[in-house]
Amino acid sequence: MAQQAIVFPGQGSQAIGMQAELVAAFTSVRDTYTEASDALGVDLAALRESGPEEAINATENTQPLLLTAGVAVWRAFSEAGGLKPAYFAGHSLGEYTALTCAGALDFADAVRLVRERGQLMQSAVPVGSGAMAVVLGLDDAAVGSICESATDGDDLVSAVNFNAPGQVAIAGTRTAVERAAEAAKAAGARRAMLLPVSVPSHCALMRPAAEALAGPLADTTITAPTVPVLNNVDVAVVSDPDGIRDALLRQLYSPVQWVASVEWLRDNGVTALAEFGPSKVLAGLVRRIDKQLQMDAIDSPAAIDALVAAQEA
Repeated sequence: MAQQAIVFPGQGSQAIGMQAELVAAFTSVRDTYTEASDALGVDLAALRESGPEEAINATENTQPLLLTAGVAVWRAFSEAGGLKPAYFAGHSLGEYTALTCAGALDFADAVRLVRERGQLMQSAVPVGSGAMAVVLGLDDAAVGSICESATDGDDLVSAVNFNAPGQVAIAGTRTAVERAAEAAKAAGARRAMLLPVSVPSHCALMRPAAEALAGPLADTTITAPTVPVLNNVDVAVVSDPDGIRDALLRQLYSPVQWVASVEWLRDNGVTALAEFGPSKVLAGLVRRIDKQLQMDAIDSPAAIDALVAAQEA
């Protein structure tokens, strides 16, 4: 069989009612939501099923919810006879899911950790003062130059997610992000639109959150992953627990190198990727990065069965 990587999405993949088929089909999925709810003292199962929208989109809830969703798919896949991949990777928050599925983080610890991560990210920047936008149709260098020109001291914006060729997310103070978005349109961007998020992730404004997360991360047990996990910040496989902690802290205020990550996986023998989670966001990005890579979104019992069958072929 082709060498495979399993990847996990970040924030933005959540939706009310997500994973309903998997919840109905797999006891392990239901148990995963129960375990996460018990760890947090928050009913994530009810949140998944019925929202409300503002609650499911609050970052302190979104992060543990999406980590739980990814772990649930992995457990269901394993229960169905699925084999370990050559690599795990995740987009931003998804890196925590990858580390959990690789055995580096205990699931209950990971759920509590990403909830705290969400709270610290939100408290680092007052609601309404930060923003993110996605720029479509300009190359990375052009977006970087626009952000540099739009930055004025602490009124800053930078390129933070290199998601696919011609698709870059920017983040910073709302005023600087708005300036950069307008400049991108003037420079010929196909679109430059603000994203419905309350936290400007992966930019310098997140350094206070990283400093505050250092303590909880130091107190969390991390072991060497049983499957190599490719990190976001360095596009590197790190197995040393302290190295993993360091990368997770820097990830908060550093760009997500998703294009480089997919290219690294390809260059290291991966020919097939599978997105484990409630959406097909990463599947779409991977197809834009390299159409030769096989890419499947695993979000239903039928998709799990098909992937298990493909591994056995």
